[in-house]
Amino acid sequence: MNFHAILAIYKYEMARTFRTLLQSVVSPVISTSLYFVVFGAAIGSRITEIDGISYGTFIVPGLIMLSLLTQSITNAAFGIYFPKFTGTIYELLSAPVSSFEAVVGYVGAAATKSIILGLIILATAWLFVPLKIAHPLVMVTFLVLTAVTFSLFGFIIGIWADGFEKLQVVPLLIITPLTFLGGSFYSIHMLPPIWQKVTLFNPVVYLVSGFRWSFFEIADVSVGISLAMTLAFLAACLITVWWIFRTGYRLKT
Repeated sequence: MNFHAILAIYKYEMARTFRTLLQSVVSPVISTSLYFVVFGAAIGSRITEIDGISYGTFIVPGLIMLSLLTQSITNAAFGIYFPKFTGTIYELLSAPVSSFEAVVGYVGAAATKSIILGLIILATAWLFVPLKIAHPLVMVTFLVLTAVTFSLFGFIIGIWADGFEKLQVVPLLIITPLTFLGGSFYSIHMLPPIWQKVTLFNPVVYLVSGFRWSFFEIADVSVGISLAMTLAFLAACLITVWWIFRTGYRLKT
């Protein structure tokens, strides 16, 4: 295992975050704060409680998950796309660095940035609503698994994309709508029965539900099922990344 190579890639990606601190950290935190103000004041005045939890507190896990998913994908996608765009990816491919080590470096940095951002948003939430985490270890488990899984997903998007506009297609047009429709700001039990069943086809439902259970011990879906779905998506991403390096898809052509 070439730990020097992993650390070099990791440090480079983390340094890029600190160079763009305003965009990487400050902007998502401000956006999340606005969600608290808008949803907490506008909708919270009409929906006082959900399952015995005040509405402002209820939406905290969903807001964290929304930022975590989008930032994990964006960080990882841009991280691998720029070497492709500038041509330096060929130096990496010809260096004594295995594909596994490269993935660990890029994905590890993207996941770290997303986890830090998620924790900052969690700390910000305490300024707006009273908050208590019932199962801290479960919360951290879902936080880390989700960050790693969607960083891998973003890594795949970064390799697949052949233009800057494609880097934004999946986070903006797919992930964000799925998160809004995945019970981030409401319980799916509030929906009509037919839509409850349709919503279960949304993978984000399981992420939000499991993460929310770690806070309040309430969930739309069993925690075991939520964890299994997260691990299944992680496995699918790992297999896809292995196939990309095995075949050289959009890396060697």
